[in-house]
Amino acid sequence: MVDLDAYFSRIGFVGPRQASLSTLRALHALHPAAIAFEAIDCLLDRGIDISPAAVDAKLIHGGRGGYCFEQNSLFARVLTALGFEVEGLAARVRWNAPPDAPAQPRTHHVLKVIAEGEDWLVDVGFGGCVLTAPLRLQPDLEQPTDHDLYRLAPIPGGYTLEVLREPGWVPAYDVSLTPCVPRDYEMANWFTSTHPTSHFRSNLLAGRTTPQARYGLLFNRFTTRPIGGKPTKEILDADGIETILRDVFGLAVEPSWRPVIERAAATPPG
Repeated sequence: MVDLDAYFSRIGFVGPRQASLSTLRALHALHPAAIAFEAIDCLLDRGIDISPAAVDAKLIHGGRGGYCFEQNSLFARVLTALGFEVEGLAARVRWNAPPDAPAQPRTHHVLKVIAEGEDWLVDVGFGGCVLTAPLRLQPDLEQPTDHDLYRLAPIPGGYTLEVLREPGWVPAYDVSLTPCVPRDYEMANWFTSTHPTSHFRSNLLAGRTTPQARYGLLFNRFTTRPIGGKPTKEILDADGIETILRDVFGLAVEPSWRPVIERAAATPPG
């Protein structure tokens, strides 16, 4: 269950509450604009509780964002409550990894949603490259969104999601079409939130995508990628990071975050 009134108020949705493609598109655009991608709790040794009550308290009522297991589990419950058929899937992240990097575990939560008789890839929890619209689960079809052009390249058992950026087609992740069960996500979430090799345990990062631009923070590097414009990058001090987390990413910054912020501010430029 999910409090639809509270969720719709959180993301600013006022449209019809029906299982239509237009509703799916509207929600998919509004969610990543309102609820930032972040994993600050991993840096604070709090762990990530992906139970529905904890996710709703944090993302809907607590002025916080979250990462894929929180974002997409919430979105799945919202869509299910509206009458959509929703299936949980898992993906191996390849974003920013060299081509010869070893295969990663499937630690990214995505969704398959049936809308108006078609299968759609839905993902509101992928940081600075998050989808802002559902994609048809069809191979080699170039699919434009407001921010990026995507395509799904077929691989055994699933697809590679690719995005067109300055270097060309860049892989985001390999998604398996084998459905997941809740325990799959509990195990993957435990790994990503606690294992010392998980980048969420060492990197301060945040992402938000609005109709105007994509915003990203990695350590002390703040990037803005406006629609139709050139990306800009800025190196921030600790006060600047705190301001950006609050004013750009819309997060309820806590005093306990300050040591994490100061460590990020001390990161050498790179």
